[in-house]
Amino acid sequence: MTGLLVLLLACGPLVACSSESDDNPLNIPTYDPEAAASAEASESAAAAEASASAAASAEAAGIVTAESLSTDRHVITSIPEDLDEQQTEVLKAFVNYDEVTWNIWFTGTGVENAEPLTTAEEYQIIENNYEASSGQTIEGTVRISVTEVFAMSPTEAQVLVCDDQSDLTSYDAAGQENTDPDYLRGRFEILVTFTNEGYGWLVSEEARLSTNECTVQ
Repeated sequence: MTGLLVLLLACGPLVACSSESDDNPLNIPTYDPEAAASAEASESAAAAEASASAAASAEAAGIVTAESLSTDRHVITSIPEDLDEQQTEVLKAFVNYDEVTWNIWFTGTGVENAEPLTTAEEYQIIENNYEASSGQTIEGTVRISVTEVFAMSPTEAQVLVCDDQSDLTSYDAAGQENTDPDYLRGRFEILVTFTNEGYGWLVSEEARLSTNECTVQ
């Protein structure tokens, strides 16, 4: 009886079984490895589809999540909870700015895309760094944990983040690796300052506060 119970339990929702009446007069299901693999793959696909659907529904409803703010190589791992309307707008402005600027370093092109997102002074800094990079590109994934979103006034805000850049590798214009681990790799705590003078939230300053002391959640 115990053996029969084990066989029956083995043919649960995650295990596909088959029955051959000629070889199995008691009609006890037998394990089919190929069917089991197919069933598990189908369940995994269904779970992934459900997760993507939930994220899309949340975004459509105006709910901001770490997943909805992420891309393949610019991953937001966590965001603060219970943000008000202004903090949410600042958070979205930060993610947009950060993704655009990282894409500049990833591709070695498109520095002009940062201009509408920054003050004139901050854009000049980015442009100078871009020119100094001389066609350098970066590969890998950057992971960002948003620690705090500060709304000091209707026109001033800051975002505190931890950047995990340990997966990044840089290449010069000729395609030769030139990664400087002290500069590129590591975990960096960064404070980004925003101003809003009626034209949306613009980055006015970006400051690195510490190296390998913060944690990406």
